[in-house]
Amino acid sequence: MSEIQRGTTPAPGEGESVWFLGDLFEVTLASEDTGGAFSMVEETSPPQGGPPPHIHHNEAEALYVLEGEVEVLVGDRTYRAIAGSLAYYHPKGTLHTFKNIGTSPSRVLFIYSPGGFERFFLEAGEHASEGSSPPEGEPDVGRIVEIGQKYGLEIPPPPGQ
Repeated sequence: MSEIQRGTTPAPGEGESVWFLGDLFEVTLASEDTGGAFSMVEETSPPQGGPPPHIHHNEAEALYVLEGEVEVLVGDRTYRAIAGSLAYYHPKGTLHTFKNIGTSPSRVLFIYSPGGFERFFLEAGEHASEGSSPPEGEPDVGRIVEIGQKYGLEIPPPPGQ
């Protein structure tokens, strides 16, 4: 049994971190830490950052804004969310995303239930060490889509394509 399962809490920065699509992801609680019940991932996004619209087929997802101002898309509706706001993408299979619409980095905390989706970020992203910067160049979209399928993630093509 890990320390987390016995009731202690991980300190900030103790989770595994990766760069993914220009954003920094830190796994704050992995599925293994919660007996598979849920996982938590913190995402730091630069202005205009955030993931493309996508659909989770295997887990529910909640987003809690820690810092900044984001625009949240759920289905065909858009909402503004500031620090302290919560968005819950329900039901599974709903198209959703968020975008940092502020002028400074945003920080959001994701909760996935059941746990396990954090493995997608760890596999698709690039290891981030303290003080590192996002990788240069264009992402390998085909690779990301392929890894996503393995985790029940669907990334529809942009409208008009």
